[in-house]
Amino acid sequence: MRSALVSALAARAESALRSRLRRFLLGLSRDELQFIASYLGACILESSGESDEGGSRTTVFSVRGAEDRELKMILLLEYLYRSGIRDSAISLGLGARLG
Repeated sequence: MRSALVSALAARAESALRSRLRRFLLGLSRDELQFIASYLGACILESSGESDEGGSRTTVFSVRGAEDRELKMILLLEYLYRSGIRDSAISLGLGARLG
């Protein structure tokens, strides 16, 4: 399952960034990879209008609890930056959630 998560998350990156992103992802735990995948899943649900929560993707995503949430949020931002999709996360207000 871990290698499938790494492959799926790396595939979301711009092609020029994939190998470097893959190395970053290989250093993460399965739990950390699942956290990033959960965020991307919430984004997909929101964009398709299938969110049961009726809120924004950060609202849907925040339902999932984690003891080490701050570290995982930092890893999520790093993933978004390394994959080339960081600007969309900032526009969501995700960056402000860390402050």
